[in-house]
Amino acid sequence: MRRGYYIAGNWKMHKTRGEAIELAAALTAGLKDGEHKYLVAPSFTALEAVGSIVKGTNILLGAQDVASEEQGAHTGEVSVLQLKDLGVQVIILGHSERRHTYKEDDALINKKVKLALKHGFEVILCVGETLEEREAGQAEVVCESQTIWGLSGISAADVAKITIAYEPVWAIGTGKTATPEDADAIHAYIRKVIARLYGQSVADSIIIQYGGSVKPENAAQLMAKENIDGALVGGASLKADTFVPIAKFA
Repeated sequence: MRRGYYIAGNWKMHKTRGEAIELAAALTAGLKDGEHKYLVAPSFTALEAVGSIVKGTNILLGAQDVASEEQGAHTGEVSVLQLKDLGVQVIILGHSERRHTYKEDDALINKKVKLALKHGFEVILCVGETLEEREAGQAEVVCESQTIWGLSGISAADVAKITIAYEPVWAIGTGKTATPEDADAIHAYIRKVIARLYGQSVADSIIIQYGGSVKPENAAQLMAKENIDGALVGGASLKADTFVPIAKFA
């Protein structure tokens, strides 16, 4: 059985420290009676400040990425050791912006997943197709490949620390959203891939989030689908008055 709904906010490259503190405080107040699992992932510069506010609450502290090496001469990168020192609990990896804008390939993402797990982090592994791939009938193939690559060499025990986030690239920040039926179909397919890799019990228990223009108006419809277990929210996570209704969709 799955462990309930998991709603995460990816703030991307938004919010100064002061703005991040203000939003984190509003979210801790708004979600203190929430029934689900929650996460916020601010920019690296705001992690410590936001961490001090969400510590001891029902909101986890997430990072949006991590370096593929533990430490060393890697100018501009942030390591697992540094994130752990800041109290980060979860790392988002393989986000479409990392894949397509910054050209991260499946092998690099898999290396990051393994490193994060080695250091005790939970992981949100993002997969999803572009509009061109969907129109070519390749959505399932792309998501299957990214899932298999992302989990390569990872044990069933460690898969329990991983959440999959299906985010169709064409729906991110565009206002377009996959229909609940289309999203659920891909979620169901990803679950079949997990079953083939790790067995049905693992597939039944893994959390699969949907990401792609999730809003207060469509959250309940998406969450009502059998295979959708939460949301990875982008733009709507930047304001408490849009993120809280999503997070408390029921």
